[in-house]
Amino acid sequence: MNSEYPAGLRILLTRRWIGYLTLAIVFAVACVSLGFWQFARLDEARIQMSRIASNYDAVPEPFDSVLQSADSFDPADTWLPVIASGTYETSNQLLVRSRPRDGQVGFEILTPLRLVDGRLFIVDRGWIPSGETTAMAPIVPEPPRGIVNVVARLKPSEPALTGRDASNGTVATIELALINEILDGTVITGAYGLLVSEEPPVSDAPLPAVRPDLDEGPHLSYALQWILFAVMGFVGLGLAVRNERRIKLGLKEADNRPVVGRRPSDESIEDAALDQASS
Repeated sequence: MNSEYPAGLRILLTRRWIGYLTLAIVFAVACVSLGFWQFARLDEARIQMSRIASNYDAVPEPFDSVLQSADSFDPADTWLPVIASGTYETSNQLLVRSRPRDGQVGFEILTPLRLVDGRLFIVDRGWIPSGETTAMAPIVPEPPRGIVNVVARLKPSEPALTGRDASNGTVATIELALINEILDGTVITGAYGLLVSEEPPVSDAPLPAVRPDLDEGPHLSYALQWILFAVMGFVGLGLAVRNERRIKLGLKEADNRPVVGRRPSDESIEDAALDQASS
């Protein structure tokens, strides 16, 4: 067998090129992991789309038949409309700050509905724009007084935001556990409701929630891009090895003829002798 190939490929066994190979492997693992994370996000988006398609326009069901426990909620019931009756407690009303809509920043109004059994069901009655500053709310529209029949779509509690607390009657997210602490401890923490309708209605009502889009988002393209980046890392390493090998064999960049059977150049023999002497 011709000895040129072992001499040319010997660079792969040096510490420098082993380090490059290790770096390429680590880079590929990171890219593939991010790709699988995007695939997982895609699966979540498709699940949400399926729930919207099956639940959003469904016939409203009795509240107690869906939320049988105050602190548990079946995610499959997300966006399902329910019917609940009770009295709004405006004294315990909260505003969710920094909520964008149509290029504006405003607040969502959370009004607790006191049910017949004494529990509080948090109802997101809609959106209002901010006042003179994004931290200042305008006058909040009053909800109906007395017994109110509410139709609302169920949603699970939102996660907490680190560094964001409750202050001056506002919260950063619809975190039901935190709202339960702020109020009297009887809040239903399994889910809250996005208002669909209320009887009796009021003339001055906040803007209702917007129907969510059935969109998978860019997760699939992002996943494929990350996997492509992983492949490109090895391609780049291969091109670098090829270039180094051609230099060791004394080949010119424009010389694309096969290297098998060629006599090593004087420069490559000298470089090999120096490498052997330094090892």
